[in-house]
Amino acid sequence: MSNLSSFVKRIRDIMRNDAGINGDAQRIEQMAWLLFLKVYDTKETDWEIDDDDYESIIPDECRWRNWAADDKSGKAMTGDTLLAFVNNTLLPTLKTLTVTPDTPIKKIHCSYHI
Repeated sequence: MSNLSSFVKRIRDIMRNDAGINGDAQRIEQMAWLLFLKVYDTKETDWEIDDDDYESIIPDECRWRNWAADDKSGKAMTGDTLLAFVNNTLLPTLKTLTVTPDTPIKKIHCSYHI
């Protein structure tokens, strides 16, 4: 638990230096989204292994693996590019996702009709 606490504190300290974030409430919301996306991406990896027809409910460009993971190719987003993506694409897109009690945690595409 202390590792998570130190991680959150480090992230909070970094975010305090960002002029585009207004207060702890906004920082907490953004940290929650980021932690959720990382954990959800790991879970999606399991679902993809178990089901060939798995389809994410998160748009491709906003899936953790497509913007946050460093594949060591030298093309990972950093600095102002990353900040612009998170502020202008990621968080606004996630904010507008329509999620209801009927939204499946994972979407399954069926290639056949009954």
